[in-house]
Amino acid sequence: MTDAYIYDAARTPRGKGRKDGSLHEVSSVALSARLLTAVKERNGLEGHAVEDVIWGNATQVMEQGGCLARSAVLLSDLDERIPGLSINRFCASGMEAVNLAANQVKGGAGQAYIAGGVEMMGRVAMGSDGAAIAVDPSLAMKTYFVPQGISADIIATEYGFSREDVDALAVESQRRAAEAIKDNRFAKSIVPVLDQNGLTILDHDEFPRPGTTMESLGGLKPSFKEMGEVMPGFDKVAMLKYPHLDHVNHVHHAGNSSGIVDGAAAVLIGNKEFGEAHGLKPRARIRATAKIGTDPTIMLTGPVPVTEKILKDSGMSISDIDLFEVNEAFASVVLRFMQAFQVDASKVNVNGGAIALGHPLGATGAIIIGTLLDELERRDLSTGLATLCVASGMGAATIIERV
Repeated sequence: MTDAYIYDAARTPRGKGRKDGSLHEVSSVALSARLLTAVKERNGLEGHAVEDVIWGNATQVMEQGGCLARSAVLLSDLDERIPGLSINRFCASGMEAVNLAANQVKGGAGQAYIAGGVEMMGRVAMGSDGAAIAVDPSLAMKTYFVPQGISADIIATEYGFSREDVDALAVESQRRAAEAIKDNRFAKSIVPVLDQNGLTILDHDEFPRPGTTMESLGGLKPSFKEMGEVMPGFDKVAMLKYPHLDHVNHVHHAGNSSGIVDGAAAVLIGNKEFGEAHGLKPRARIRATAKIGTDPTIMLTGPVPVTEKILKDSGMSISDIDLFEVNEAFASVVLRFMQAFQVDASKVNVNGGAIALGHPLGATGAIIIGTLLDELERRDLSTGLATLCVASGMGAATIIERV
């Protein structure tokens, strides 16, 4: 098998996912097309330069329905002979797009791909697709389904994380993000979003709250306590699955959970011959990819077993990894990862994470791969691992190695 290399990683800024967010006027296909055009221009791609565009998004309905990938290609400046494939692995959709593209290249099915994803959460609401796992009683009962926030609180309860623990991680995420923004660490990857007149709509992440403190978070009420304890009583459902728990400690709220934002990200992946033909220098090799299914009730523990799997499959150990990106879907997810592997917090989400910057579901997996690569280069380090928890109980991971 041939090696698959990352030649470029780009993303849009993340806008607040609500009606007054800066990107609210931009459709999913328009934002995707803007980024695809940017990748074309940044790398001098002409004609049928890539085999396919693989594009992920989690809520595939309304403007994000159909084959959004193909629509984005046609709206962009890419050659119309390039097809498009839309995929959905919920929060890991963007990462799965990258991993699928890399494995296609490794297997010889084309020399290059553009892969990534988009989510316009302010325009297409999370859950508006009526996913069976949440709305089909027969499936929900079989899997002991509870909402993700309850799952995050179960993790905190099961593994001993207090309200102070999760709030402290959130404050640190905000601090690190503010420092990264001040140092322009995201500038290499961010593609400003422009209107039809070429005027800038957004050129920076607008979700961070740099003034966040333990005191300000301490005033927030737990977001999932009522749905857990009162209506419709999801705590009791969870305790049917985990009878050793006599309660669920509700510690998560808006300040220590991922932000609802709009955004897109893309990664240009190709073999050695592609780079030589286009005069491009590879930035990293995609060394390994992995995915796994996990308990659908606790749901969000996937980063632990998928990391165990990817390390075993690639003959590596946790000590071989210089930096980690663990998506901050909820604070307890990252705390559990660090606890399981005894990883130094100074190596995890060093520029902040989704608590501070936001989590545009279908794009985040590609975003954190790009963020990881940029930071490996900035620190002159070698190897990084990116991983996400995934709705309904899955995990995904990617290991990249600079070349």
